[in-house]
Amino acid sequence: MEIMGYLASILIGITLGITGGGGSILTVPVLVYLFGESPEVSTAYSLFIVGTTSLVGAIRKATLGHVEYKIGVVFGIPSIIAVYLTRAYLVSSIPLEIVSFGSFTLTKDKAIMMFFAFIMLAASVSMMGNTVYSRFNKVSASPKFNIVGIIVEGFVVGVLTGIVGAGGGFLIIPALVIFAKLPMKKALGTSLLIIALKSLIGFTGDLQRNDLAIDWTFLLSVTSFAVVGIFVGIYLAKFINGDSLKKVLVGFVLLAALYIILQQIG
Repeated sequence: MEIMGYLASILIGITLGITGGGGSILTVPVLVYLFGESPEVSTAYSLFIVGTTSLVGAIRKATLGHVEYKIGVVFGIPSIIAVYLTRAYLVSSIPLEIVSFGSFTLTKDKAIMMFFAFIMLAASVSMMGNTVYSRFNKVSASPKFNIVGIIVEGFVVGVLTGIVGAGGGFLIIPALVIFAKLPMKKALGTSLLIIALKSLIGFTGDLQRNDLAIDWTFLLSVTSFAVVGIFVGIYLAKFINGDSLKKVLVGFVLLAALYIILQQIG
């Protein structure tokens, strides 16, 4: 299972490199089901893994001119604030046992995984709609910078990222296309920059907690495999149709979400 976990870590990087998002949604399930980490710890580790991997990808995309820094800052600031506050205060304040119904007890870990499964379902729907966003972008003759829409979306994505530990590329990319009218290539590169900033700064919210011990040896090893994967993904992006990969990823995410729901109910 550990070997499968490291192979899956490479896959996370590959999908981030090709699609600019989507791969991060797989990180928590990999940490929970293949490495045996708890859901709460996995969401913290996921922020560091996804943030570091996305930063490497964003630097590479920047050299190609595929990053819009102004839009990245406008989207990133409310997102960073939201994810930091969520990790530092909201997640740590959730009780270990939330509510009980007879013999059933909704625990903190169970609630996190059920919410994560819901986000995975939303991600799959969003990824299926990316071709629609792409067409919308092509027919837009006069781009307008919708700063209010970008800020609101940034804050919402930050809160969701803080709770589930996923980068939120499945929400960021459509927002950049619709509200900022970015071409898809620049939306992908800018998405990686935003994911990197908010994930890594959000992770600092976990570092200040006394109830969470970080296994740095394990965390850095998994991150290294994911970083290798994103280099592979950026290279393969020249030859692989991103829409085809997204269809496969959508199917995998749907199956993973169903598996998580059945596990938690069972």
